[in-house]
Amino acid sequence: MTLEYLPNTDLSSKPLLCGRGLFCERDERVLFSNLDFDFCSGDIIRLAGPNGAGKSSLMRILLGLSASFEGSLYWQELPMSQQLFEFRSQLLYIGHDVGVKGNLTPEENLAWSCPSVSKKDIYQALKRVGLRGYEDLLTHGLSAGQQRRVALARLFLSSKDQENKSVWILDEPFTAIDKHGVEDLEQVIVNHAQQGGMVILTTHHDLSVPVKTIRLGQADKESL
Repeated sequence: MTLEYLPNTDLSSKPLLCGRGLFCERDERVLFSNLDFDFCSGDIIRLAGPNGAGKSSLMRILLGLSASFEGSLYWQELPMSQQLFEFRSQLLYIGHDVGVKGNLTPEENLAWSCPSVSKKDIYQALKRVGLRGYEDLLTHGLSAGQQRRVALARLFLSSKDQENKSVWILDEPFTAIDKHGVEDLEQVIVNHAQQGGMVILTTHHDLSVPVKTIRLGQADKESL
């Protein structure tokens, strides 16, 4: 794999999330090895590579959902094993399993997950993800793509939520979003980074914003 880094503009900032010597294999195939990285406040990090290269595996490791790896993770310079609660308290994760409640409406789902925001803000967020007119329908009656948009609306509410999460981990966030919604979502991601947040994402979408890239799958090709 290769890492394509843009320089951090704040040279005084210390890395928040670090990986050292990460190694992972699946079905006796090495996905990545000797992977080191330092992620800081303000970083937007894209996990790139073909299907099967290890993007989902690395994401699960970063989330603390998989122990099938070797190497070390650190949060705020301490081992992740000591900092897991602190890390997760700062984490907003949106994956393929969108995590919305089907027996609640989109408005109720967002009111439950972002209790400090106003109903007006919730309706505006749903409008921005293309769900105007769906606010009061039960979520289980929406399509899979529409349910995903309900989850993504949380990103538009993050800056207004008192429990604002500094670390976003997003798995294919641009899926099922139209062109205007993509532009809106890119701006939300940039705003979050500019305010000192960190965004780690996978996407096949060509981002129009500067990112750091971890490109997986290169080691496999070189070993053939």
